[in-house]
Amino acid sequence: QVQLVESGGGLVQAGGSLRLSCAASGRTVSTNAMGWFRQAAKKEREFVAAIRGSSDITYYVDSVRGRFTISRDNAKNTVYLQMNSLKPEDTAVYYCGTHLSGSYYYSRSYAYWGQGTQVTVSS
Repeated sequence: QVQLVESGGGLVQAGGSLRLSCAASGRTVSTNAMGWFRQAAKKEREFVAAIRGSSDITYYVDSVRGRFTISRDNAKNTVYLQMNSLKPEDTAVYYCGTHLSGSYYYSRSYAYWGQGTQVTVSS
């Protein structure tokens, strides 16, 4: 059974930084691609970033490219999302998921979601 646990969210001022962690058990993060999504209040869950399981190739939504960095520590079986230069529009609950098949950009391609971690950016 795969379990994902996100942590690292919080309240930060605009321009600040946070690092989110996604600790996995039951499946190594190097086996499948891993992705970060976010869901703001009353909005659909949207893709943020993904990292391939077999390589370090990464993918980002345009709105975070250059500010966010996804990475993976295989020894800790953990995926990270470093978020810099945060903006109020980054406020959302952030989820990590294990990619199973299909496009990295769609949530339906993922399974085994964590419970999410709240990120709030004040202006």
